[in-house]
Amino acid sequence: MVLLRSVFSMDSCLFCKIIEKKIPSSIVFEDELCIGFKDINPIAPTHVLFIPKKHIESLNDIISSDESIVGHILGVVSRYAKEQNLDKTGYRVVNNMGKDGGQTVFHLHFHLVGGKSFGWPPG
Repeated sequence: MVLLRSVFSMDSCLFCKIIEKKIPSSIVFEDELCIGFKDINPIAPTHVLFIPKKHIESLNDIISSDESIVGHILGVVSRYAKEQNLDKTGYRVVNNMGKDGGQTVFHLHFHLVGGKSFGWPPG
């Protein structure tokens, strides 16, 4: 049953289709490991999603060989935030994990949001 879900997820994954350029998106960054694109429903002046090109459903599905990919993505997020001058005032990096965590697309992704002040606690 788990194998079927994994195969189904890769075939029907919205973010995999964006990676494959089957669905248009506003790409702001791309390299061999990851891609960054503008969120279609932004919650801040800057709202970009950074995703691995490898299909990984969530943080819970990371295996040891994926750790370098996740580290790479976070480095890309940091550099992109600096390029956008978000490091001067601050920004938030968010990963929603699972249904109760607010994950709606089951492909690992990090939201970079900035350009406005955020409160705490979130949501």
